Amino acid sequence: MTEPRPRVWVSQPLFDDLVARLGEHFDVVAASDITQYTPEQVAHHLAQVDGALVSLNEKVGAAEIAGVPRLRAVCNLGVGYNNLDVDALSRAGIVATNTPDVLTETTADLGFALLMAAARRVTEAERWLREGHWGPWSFETMLGMDVHGSTLGILGMGRIGQGIARRGAHGFGMKVVYHNRSRLPQDVERDLGARYVGFDALLQQADHLVLMLPYSPDVHHLIDAQALAKMKPTATLVNIARGGIVDELALADALAHGRLAAAGLDVFEGEPQVRPELLALRNVVLTPHIGSASLTTRRAMVALAVDNLTAALGAGPHAGEPPSALNAEALKAAGFAVGGKKIIADKR
Repeated sequence: MTEPRPRVWVSQPLFDDLVARLGEHFDVVAASDITQYTPEQVAHHLAQVDGALVSLNEKVGAAEIAGVPRLRAVCNLGVGYNNLDVDALSRAGIVATNTPDVLTETTADLGFALLMAAARRVTEAERWLREGHWGPWSFETMLGMDVHGSTLGILGMGRIGQGIARRGAHGFGMKVVYHNRSRLPQDVERDLGARYVGFDALLQQADHLVLMLPYSPDVHHLIDAQALAKMKPTATLVNIARGGIVDELALADALAHGRLAAAGLDVFEGEPQVRPELLALRNVVLTPHIGSASLTTRRAMVALAVDNLTAALGAGPHAGEPPSALNAEALKAAGFAVGGKKIIADKR
């Protein structure tokens, strides 16, 4: 009797040709329309499958996997994975993966675009023009802040942070200061033209501060009213990390009252909702979490997620060795030894 093929769930519409690769090994249940799922709906889908490919919109935690005897892998579309409770997945022996590296340079592009747009008041000027304004001419019309030769501050000097540092130092002659959980090796600092400083010094020195640190409860509202008060009133703040790192009400108040010049935000604490206090301001550039949104990069993300899911379920040329597992210990629980060799029966 033929063993039934594993079943996988793809939570959102993706590139059909890439999703089709899953069909070589699995029965695929794929969403045909963009869907906002309730936690109960996520749990229902997970209970029916052996593996899932999910977006940042789907929260997968202890409640969602409470009744999922078949589930062996949850593969995230994104380098960030605060939508996944990795500890809960690990305890259940479920492999979790993400899609790092492939989006580094594209996200750094977007971060620098937000910096430029906020500093030079690009979107504010466009709105003003579209509303029928141009004159009367004034020497002080739409004055912004220079980017070239200014001080670029980076909070979180991982791959994307380093990409932004390279753009600033090598492309715009910026002085780069950064703060990170650990200092970079000296040769990396030299290559980036970056100098390590303390957190308060970073806030005080930066003309343009870019947030690129991973989210955790420890950094929730790290950029609050007290931190914003340490920044220059002429400074810009760019957040391409996670919305919860910034106290958005404190930020809106600082922007509205001239204690901060401008901001560029691609992430928000209440996504997909954006605070009306931010929407009302003209000196903030707002984009809907599009850091990785280039065709080439989004295809690379889906391809990596497909490879992760295929390997995590023991299929394909890299069976048992998903390229970017977040909890390698779950691979052992799923029955794979070092090198991907299967040693026990699949979890069903």
